Amino acid sequence: MIRAVVFDVGEVIVNETREYGTWADWLGVPRHTFSAVFGAVIASGRDYREVFGEFRPGFDLSAERDARAAAGHPESFDEDDLYPDALPCMSQLRAAGLVVGVAGNQTARAESILRGLGLPADWIGTSAGWGVEKPAPEFFHRVVSEAAVDAAEVLYVGDRLDNDIRPALRSGLQTALLRRGPWGRLLSDPETEQRCLGVMSGLADLPGLVAEHNRLAQAAR
Repeated sequence: MIRAVVFDVGEVIVNETREYGTWADWLGVPRHTFSAVFGAVIASGRDYREVFGEFRPGFDLSAERDARAAAGHPESFDEDDLYPDALPCMSQLRAAGLVVGVAGNQTARAESILRGLGLPADWIGTSAGWGVEKPAPEFFHRVVSEAAVDAAEVLYVGDRLDNDIRPALRSGLQTALLRRGPWGRLLSDPETEQRCLGVMSGLADLPGLVAEHNRLAQAAR
């Protein structure tokens, strides 16, 4: 039985396209150029932070975040950046009696924004607040602790095979892969994907997928 569903943030509930664009503006490069290089870096399996160094060698992401904030252009997102299917999906799952959580690699500022959005979630956690980042197993242990159920009863929904799906599976959680955003669209691993509860292009079908899984699990008892 799935008793808790936990959502990653970027490209799962939050569309990061606008924020990627503001980084291109900060770097002084055309947005389409930044997007093309970003995609090439992801497709090659490299760390996305290397993108910035392609345009500005020695780029320090943490320092540049501070510089942006000091200049009045901090990293940000709001309710307009939420994917349209995110809130309805979360609300349906919660109404069905499941614990709904949000947990991702996010800054303290992003966590504050998330908490101010009024998401239909029972709890919100971030790497900044927890002091540990995905794909570390300790991150997923904390997810299970926050969900307050057994690891096998937690479904983690993510867009990245490397940061979300594989480490969650190794920690004993169930998973669902969302194919949107650069990681979800550009990278594939059929063997890992077969271990997922589902591979989806959006969140609209997730409540039904969970309900059917739980129906079959109940019937098998």
